[in-house]
Amino acid sequence: RDPLEATAAVLRALEAGRSQVVGLGRADDRWFTFNAGMGWDAAVVAAVERARAKGREATPGRYARTALRHYLRQFTQPAALTVELPGQEPVSDVRLALVCNTDPWTYLGSRPVRTNPGCGQTDGLALFALLHLGLRTMLPVLREMLRADGNPNGANVLRYDELPLIRVSSPTPVALQVDGDYLGERSEMEFVAVPSALRVVV
Repeated sequence: RDPLEATAAVLRALEAGRSQVVGLGRADDRWFTFNAGMGWDAAVVAAVERARAKGREATPGRYARTALRHYLRQFTQPAALTVELPGQEPVSDVRLALVCNTDPWTYLGSRPVRTNPGCGQTDGLALFALLHLGLRTMLPVLREMLRADGNPNGANVLRYDELPLIRVSSPTPVALQVDGDYLGERSEMEFVAVPSALRVVV
């Protein structure tokens, strides 16, 4: 978190010649390192970005409150996403679709939020999707996502790792986010894994 300390660590890695080749994800012409999503999570990102534009701080509390507000809204305006994976039949009526390029999916403050434990930047993309967002699904899933060794699963959870391609579509445009940046609304998006795309110091 200290810029000077981070710079020193990078310089030490460069001096020692430590590096690693990692894969990236791509959504249209946008590359992503960590994650992307359509629907609920992207709508939260969009709302927080609007708040920041008005001078409000993007705190973990603001993200949590915004997520709760949009969660309640989905009961009257549910998403109806269709997810298509290579070699699989399309899955319709998906309520939430997250695409991951690494584990954890994101952080809530300093706490990791884990959707696909073990997902790495050399293995292709991972999908975490929910077929239902009711409390009986969400409470145990959220509890697992916030545990240090979390492993969310269940009857309404779809999880796949090491995917070369993920296609998500919706009958009406829904919010899209890539690495925490809101990119507007889309009715269809293809997320592509790009192996060995970048060399980074470690």
